[in-house]
Amino acid sequence: MPLEDRGDAQVVAHPLARATLTELRDESTGHVAFRESLRRLGHVCGTVLVEELFGGRERTVQTPLAETTGVAVDGAGDVVLVTVLRAAAPFVDGLLRVFPEARQGMVSASRDESARRPDGSFPVEVDYVKLPEIGPADTVVVADPMLATGSTLCAVLDRVAAAGTPRRTAVLAAVAAPEGLARVAEAAPDVTCLTVAVDDRLDDHGFIVPGLGDAGDRAFGTD
Repeated sequence: MPLEDRGDAQVVAHPLARATLTELRDESTGHVAFRESLRRLGHVCGTVLVEELFGGRERTVQTPLAETTGVAVDGAGDVVLVTVLRAAAPFVDGLLRVFPEARQGMVSASRDESARRPDGSFPVEVDYVKLPEIGPADTVVVADPMLATGSTLCAVLDRVAAAGTPRRTAVLAAVAAPEGLARVAEAAPDVTCLTVAVDDRLDDHGFIVPGLGDAGDRAFGTD
């Protein structure tokens, strides 16, 4: 099966997704290759989403020689992709190869790493929000390569909820920590969390272990 149930998460089990994640984890992967691997991972995860969340419906077409039947993806035109800036930008580029008609939203949010709370969460500052209107036929996919404490994603999901009530909402991450998955599940129980790997834990600074480092810095060549 493309997805494996792992408690608070659905894990993308596709071998190409796992191989691409291995490239992302490798500290020797440079920023150009890292960015392209994020795009490739988004593409693979998008194909899994089609199979698991959408399915197909019969469609009749006329070829140059005869009429025949085929398949159309049901609901692929009612997709909203939300990019959590900045690390998710190449990740969403890959998703757009699968959902080229998707409407897009952008949210810039960052956690205050100097003010970790006793429960392990962080205060989150949301600097920018631009979301399309969300309707009852829509599937919303919020993409962020790292689901660590869940603080940022919970803040983003609050903004998404304020934009409308969709048919369903999913969070898509490359790697996730158990603590963050639990926090999102408690705050937004109707949201499906999908990830390529559930890692071991968070360290004392709230970073995923083993993780893959800071995805934004690694993708864009910054410190």
